[in-house]
Amino acid sequence: MKRALVFQHMDHDHPGRFLDFFAEDGIVPHAVRLWEGEDIPPLAGFDLMFVLGGKQDVWEEPELPWMTAEMAAIREWVVERAKPYIGVCLGHQLLCGALGGEVALAQHHEVGVFDVSATEEGRRHPLFAGVPPTAKVMQWHFAEVKRVPEGATVLASSEATAVQSVAIDSHAIGTQFHCEFTPQTMGGWSSLPSYVEALERVRGKGAYAALIGEAFPLMPAMAAMTRRIYDNLIEATGLRR
Repeated sequence: MKRALVFQHMDHDHPGRFLDFFAEDGIVPHAVRLWEGEDIPPLAGFDLMFVLGGKQDVWEEPELPWMTAEMAAIREWVVERAKPYIGVCLGHQLLCGALGGEVALAQHHEVGVFDVSATEEGRRHPLFAGVPPTAKVMQWHFAEVKRVPEGATVLASSEATAVQSVAIDSHAIGTQFHCEFTPQTMGGWSSLPSYVEALERVRGKGAYAALIGEAFPLMPAMAAMTRRIYDNLIEATGLRR
C-alpha cells in the first residue's frame, strides 16, 4: 500500500473526494494535526503529500512555529524529493510561499461558486489536460498568491484572482479553489454552527441554504474536473502503474 501525508490545519477538514481516489489507487492517508502540535513524521515513508486549507495565513509563520516546519517539509518534498503534491486553498498558498512566492490579502475575496478559466499555459500543461477551458468551482478564501515562485506555471485564473492554480513541473499542483469539496462536505456544515456562522458573516443570513441550492447541481461537473486533475498528476508522477 502507498501512503499519503495529509497536513491538517483545523478540525473537521479532510481531503474530501480525494479520499475516494486514494482508496481506488491503494493510497492510505495519514493526517497530521499541525495546529495542535503534532510532529511531522519522516517524509521518506510517504508517496504523496496533500496539504489542506485552514483559517491561518502564510504571513503568520513568525507566530506559528509549526508552520515554519510545515513549509520546510513542503520545500523538501517538492524541490528536493520532487514527489507528488496537492495543495488546496491554504495548501496552495503554502506551496507558493515555501518556494519563494508571495501571498497577501486578496483584493476581492471569493466565497461561493465562481468561474475559473485555464490560462494559455494551463491549456498546454499536462496537469490540466482534459480540464474544461472554463469551469465553476467552490471558493472560500480571503488571501491570494500575488507572485508565484520562480519556475512555477499559472494554470488557471478567475476574474478576481490571477493565480487560481499553479504547477511546479508536473509533480506538484496547488488550487486556490476547493476542488476537494463534496456534497458530503457541504452537507456536514449543517452540524457545524461555526462554519454556517462564518459563511453568513460573508454572504448574509440564509447563505448556507442558498449555497447548497446553487452548488449541489454543479457537483458532478466539479467532481469530474477534480478527477481529471488527480488522474493527470498520478499518471505523470508514476504513482499509478
